[in-house]
Amino acid sequence: MASMRVRAPWLSFVALCIVLVAAGSGFADDREGGGTVKLLKVIPATACPTCSADKVVIFDISWIDAATQRYYLADRTNKAVDVIDTRTNTYLKQIQKGLFKGFTGVNNTSGPNGVVASGHWLFVTDAPSTVWSIDLRTDAVVDSLKTDPASANRTDELAYDPEDGVIFAVNNADNPPFATLIRVNKQTGKFILPTTRVTFPFATNGAEQPIWNPRTRKFYISIPEVNGPGDGTGPNGAVAVVTLDGLVQTLLPVDHCQPAGLTLGPDSDMLLGCSETFDRDGNHWDPAHPTPNPTPKQVIMNFRSGATTNVFGVGGSDEVWFNPGDGRYYTASRNNPVTPALGVIDAESRTLNQVVPTVSPPSGSAHSVAVDPSNNHAVVPLPANNRIDDCANGCFGIYGVPREDDRD
Repeated sequence: MASMRVRAPWLSFVALCIVLVAAGSGFADDREGGGTVKLLKVIPATACPTCSADKVVIFDISWIDAATQRYYLADRTNKAVDVIDTRTNTYLKQIQKGLFKGFTGVNNTSGPNGVVASGHWLFVTDAPSTVWSIDLRTDAVVDSLKTDPASANRTDELAYDPEDGVIFAVNNADNPPFATLIRVNKQTGKFILPTTRVTFPFATNGAEQPIWNPRTRKFYISIPEVNGPGDGTGPNGAVAVVTLDGLVQTLLPVDHCQPAGLTLGPDSDMLLGCSETFDRDGNHWDPAHPTPNPTPKQVIMNFRSGATTNVFGVGGSDEVWFNPGDGRYYTASRNNPVTPALGVIDAESRTLNQVVPTVSPPSGSAHSVAVDPSNNHAVVPLPANNRIDDCANGCFGIYGVPREDDRD
């Protein structure tokens, strides 16, 4: 797949299926540092030594702290944050089990949702409209804050500026959606008041993944739909650029994408995880009433100029991640039209390498991914299912290129 750039949006659905099946079967980039990504290991939910045989069914976003090789998952099933040692692929523990809201039956009022680790501190978003600060040396709560005391909706995804100690936490389900800039005392982990609210009145279908960009010293956030019908079918989305003082500086537009996931790539690139698929005529593609010729894609955008490159062949993504260890983007594409998948994209050539099938049982979906740059292992939490061995209670799939020192 390294030499195949899927450029034509008029590809038929049948042809697209052939491309994706071939990619998932092992046609990958064979350059040095490349190779075929496969499911290397499964860590069962029951492998946690202190978690009393819990299931992992409903969860949200994950994060890997490259400095400590610790993986953190917002686990709604257990009202906890799951922790995995990505050096040894060992399920270590759950932090603050029972503290968070859990799954209420509606994502908008559930939690935990977003997680970010920096130094001694773990920041976690929750419902109702809550942000927690946790000391990773003791797993104790240091502080909490309500981004809107009157809202029952969740605080969803977040980003962190470690130099200035500023959290950018998003309330995606409020109308209009908004973000909160929260200053952190980096020595104590406590929040410093007052906070600053950033409102997105043009966002008609929520606001999604933010990132901190140290190259421009600004926050960037995916806006799935700009001034659209509000039902998730609008073709016009954007990335909003927000300054540290809370000014929405500009919108970088994107078409036929509905961006959700966002990750900073090499040079001036960032990858937008397109959450929705459109057909070859530019119409919204509905998996419940599918039309022929869906053209799933991800978009690579220059964060300075706004110029975009379409990478066709995988779509329907939530969380996306750039791994500097192998120069690849990884996409948790739960709503990919052919099959739920882990997309693998070469960041330098901007081409699709692979589409690795995951799972999508009725009770959950594989929409979260984070990658350890030390060993290039992608961790994909998989909800309880009977399609993958040792995953009946849920599990963590470890995906990567097999090496001699990998252990089953």
